[in-house]
Order: sequence, then structure tokens, then C-alpha cells
Amino acid sequence: MSENGGHLGVSAPLSTDPPTDLDIKLSEALMAELKTQNNFESPEATGKRNDVLKKLNRLLSHLVQMVGKKKGLPAEILKEAGGKVFTYGSFRLGVHGPGSDIDTLMVAPKHVTRDDFFEYMPDLIRKHTPAEELTELVAVPGISVPIIKLEMDGVPIDLIFSNLQVSSVPKMLELTDNKLLRGLDETDMRCVNGTRVTDRILSSVPQSRTFRVALRAIKLWANRRGVYGANYGFPGGVAWAMLVARVCQLYPKAAAPVIVNKFFFVMSNWSWPQPVTLQARETVSFLQEREWDPNIYKGDRFHVMPVITPAYPCMNSTVSVQRSTKAVIIKELKRGFDVTNDIYSGKKQWKDLVTRHTFFTEDYKHYICVITASMTKEAQQAWSGLVSSRLRRLIQGIENSDADSVKLVHPYYKGFESVHECKNDAEQQQTLDGSLVCQIEDTKAIDVSADPKAAAAAQGDADAIADAAEKTNTDSKKDGAQKIWTTRYYLGIELHKGKNNLDISHPISEFTSNCLDWDKYDMDTHSIRIKHVRNYDLPKDVFVDGETRPIKKKTKKAKEATPAPDANPTHKKRSLSNAGFDENQDPAKRRQSGLVPNVEAKTNGIATPNGSTG
Repeated sequence: MSENGGHLGVSAPLSTDPPTDLDIKLSEALMAELKTQNNFESPEATGKRNDVLKKLNRLLSHLVQMVGKKKGLPAEILKEAGGKVFTYGSFRLGVHGPGSDIDTLMVAPKHVTRDDFFEYMPDLIRKHTPAEELTELVAVPGISVPIIKLEMDGVPIDLIFSNLQVSSVPKMLELTDNKLLRGLDETDMRCVNGTRVTDRILSSVPQSRTFRVALRAIKLWANRRGVYGANYGFPGGVAWAMLVARVCQLYPKAAAPVIVNKFFFVMSNWSWPQPVTLQARETVSFLQEREWDPNIYKGDRFHVMPVITPAYPCMNSTVSVQRSTKAVIIKELKRGFDVTNDIYSGKKQWKDLVTRHTFFTEDYKHYICVITASMTKEAQQAWSGLVSSRLRRLIQGIENSDADSVKLVHPYYKGFESVHECKNDAEQQQTLDGSLVCQIEDTKAIDVSADPKAAAAAQGDADAIADAAEKTNTDSKKDGAQKIWTTRYYLGIELHKGKNNLDISHPISEFTSNCLDWDKYDMDTHSIRIKHVRNYDLPKDVFVDGETRPIKKKTKKAKEATPAPDANPTHKKRSLSNAGFDENQDPAKRRQSGLVPNVEAKTNGIATPNGSTG
């Protein structure tokens, strides 16, 4: 933690004013609204979480002893070997809510390897947990952050592991000492830094209770306004926590309502890409880990909204934010500032800050819909994760294309999962085009991080997930009907005022080819199609109860325009109706080769640069 002249952070506070009577009154109102929004869990639920963590601690001790005995370690060493369970993320920060998972790290001494953990821990959990209390257990080894996802006694757990190069891990051990990083590989470093970063954030704020209330409000706002989730180009939970912590440093005596109001003011006026940091960078002479540094690494200079983690090695937690998503974030920050000013003046209430976004109801007239599909659930976890991880490339391609009419490309922060049962080829093609006619289960709007396999694929481990899928694929045919799993992703397109022309065929074709070039792509298993959807044609499952669906405006019938005799249509800019989308194409006319259209030109039915379709 950095201290300069008695203050926390890298600069002096902007104000040290204590709370006013109005601040205290609004603080009570904010707490009441958070409770109304079901943002806190009951003491009984928290007690159950603590009981589950105690059980995991006992299982870890069992693992440490069992592996030590198998490897012939002396009894006197095993007596002191220990092992400890740490938490990180929202639970450790104290801002978790009902139903949220516990990010959990098991730390063992050096004789227990990651292979030992994945070989024995799943069975230990099953053996010592009644079947009715263990409703989920999915182990995903061999990825960048290997994980076991489980639900024990109704408590969801994301469980990761690291050993330390020590013989003993006592119960009093904390991970703050940089010397504990000696000898750790890249995977272990990633695993332990979740806890290390969380602890540094907590130690960097002047008032932990104020920080927690303000962070709860900001996380709720970010979720409701659709600006949450690194996979889609927005800050994740840790990044929002660091941003709130920085504002707490700047207003160290302020009440939570002031922190929330100043958060919107400070961050909407921040001199991006100037990084947000909570402390001065540490010098760790005995380690040579790569850290975020735009002075050394050229790639770091292109980060548009850097928020830097405080624990060594420091990294940019918002590397996925792009030009368009930054614009969306700034817009929402400015809205938040206006609303909180109105709350202070008595014109609005806290509930007005966290009203649901209007992404589908008001914000855009035009959308890109990316439809991924697979013939098995397991294959779809890898495929949809891979495609979602590359959506940022599509956004960047459109931003950098010749489509100068595009002002902004806004990705929706969740995907829409559906399961379908198709009786013939025609129904299959309808489903691959995004139709819900054959849907057999309600659509789920999902954050990709909620599914450990899809999340791993989205984070660059699609190959490992695909290999596992080949071994565990379920039978997707029943009574002659074919099940198909689909995930749809939506991008809102904002055009410059007065612009109606759009030619984004090249970035769409390039993105599709990039996905189809995946080594594990199988045309008999996977599909990707991209469509242009008008706001009045959006499917009903993207709306929630109470939302008003857009309707098509009636316009006067346009006079037919006769083109000039020497007009060359191939040189004209495309309108939205032929901008390179796979739209309104009769599925029966598609040339087929297995599940997806003929891909000899790798266009998968997407318009090629010369305007033809594959």
C-alpha cells in the first residue's frame, strides 16, 4: 500500500469533508433500496457459506495428508503440512448477494501438485458430501486457470488450486508476502493473485464499510445498465471494485452516496487512457514477471481504459475495453452522474439509478445477430465460448473498416442460449438461422463466465474444452429428431446522423473465416451465421416482462428511383439491406455440406466483398 503524506493512493484527496445530514439521509435511503433490490443475503445463507468453506478446509487437509502418505513423506513433516482455503472476488470483498458463487482458492504445500488436486479432490468431494447436497461438480483441468465448479448444499463454488514452494501452509498464512511467489509457474501465479489483488483493494480504502455499500450500488448499476463483463468489452467485478476504491481514496471521509456521485463524476471526466492505479508500482527484485507497462510494451499503449491491479505483477484488468464499449461506458457514467445529482436535489430516487437498460427497446434501430450452433451441448460450450471470445475482433474490424457511417458498435453483455429439437433438414436450417420455432426449453440469457467450460473457451482454452467434449458428447438424437444447441450474440449499431449506407461485408467475412479456421471446427457439428436484424424484428425472448417491443413505423411509399444508365451498382455503397449480412436467405436454397453451408470460400453464407453470397 502506498502512503504519501498520510493519505492512501497515488495522489492527495480531493476533499476530506465529513458527511452532511443530507449525506446520512441519502445513505439510509441507498441501503433501503439495495435491500429492496435483494442485494443482501440472509444471515442464514451466509452461515451456510461459512459451513461449506469449513468443509472445504477439512477436505484440503485430507488431501494434503493423503498425497503426502502416498509419496512417503515422514509423519513429522505431514503433521505441520497444513493447507488453507482462501476466497477472492465479491465474497472476500464483502459485496456478494443471494445465489452468487464463492471464488475459492485451495493452497497446499509443495508436495501436492495440481495433478494430485484434480485426480483426488473431485472424488473426495463426492465421498464426503451426501448426493442430495452435491448438485453439480464439473472439473475443467488443462486450461489457463484450471477449475472445479461445484454446488454444495446450495452454495455455488468456483474452486481453483495452487501449491507454494514451502513444506508447510499454516492456518495463519496470508498471501501478501511477495516471497511466496518464488518458484510459481504462470498458472499458479494467476491463481494466487485473485486473493492477493482482492486483499490489496481492501487495504487501499480508508473506510471499508463505505466502500462496500458504494461498490454494491455500482455493481448493481453496471449490471442493470449492461456495462458489466470483460468478455464483452466492459469492466468486470474486480475492475469496478478498483475504480470505486480509487474514488474512496480521493474522498476518504465521504459517505457512500457521495462516493457514488463522485464516482460517476470522476470516472466520466478521467483523462483516459491515463491508468487508474491504487498504489505506486512495487519493485520486486527477485522476480522478473511481465507487468503492464506502455513504456516497454507496444501493445499496452493501445489500451483505451486501463485499470491496473495493485498486487505484483500488476496487470490491466480492462484490456478488453474497446473504442465503442468505452463510449458506451462513458455515456452511462454521465447518465449516472445526472441521476445522482437529481437524487441529491430530490428530483429522483435511488431506484432511478438502477433502472434496466434500453438496449433492445430504444437504443438502436439496427443489430447484428451472431448465431452459433452445435449438435451437442458439450460441443456448443467450446464453440460458443470461442466465438464469443472473438466478438471483439468483429467489433474492432467494423470500427476500423471503410464503413464511415458507423458511429458505434455496442455488444450486449450476455448471450442467449436455446435448445431446439428439429425433425427435418428444413427445421434445422430455420434453427441455424436463429428461428425459435423448434425451441423446446426456455431461452437463458447467460453471462459466459457462469459456464466454466464456455468461460474457459472464451478465455483461450477452446481446444482443451473441445477435446474433452469429444470424450463426453451426449446423444443428441431422439426418435429421429435432432437436438441443436444455439447461442445468439447481439451487437447494436449506431450510425452517424443522416447516414444510411453501410458496407461491413469485409469485417464480417473476415470474422467468420477466423472462427471457421479454428482447428477443432467441424462442419458437421458447428455452425455460425450472422444476420442483420431491425429493432422491430427482434425475437421476443430478448425482452423481459413489462418492456415494450419496438414496432415498425409506417412511412409513405417511396417513389421508385430509376438508376442512371451508366450507374455501376458494384461501386455503390451498400444499404443496410445488403451490407454483408446473411439475411433473408431461403434456407432451402443453401448449398449444404453437413451442418453448415458450403464453405469452400470460408464465407458460410456471408456476403463476400464483391456482393455475392457463398
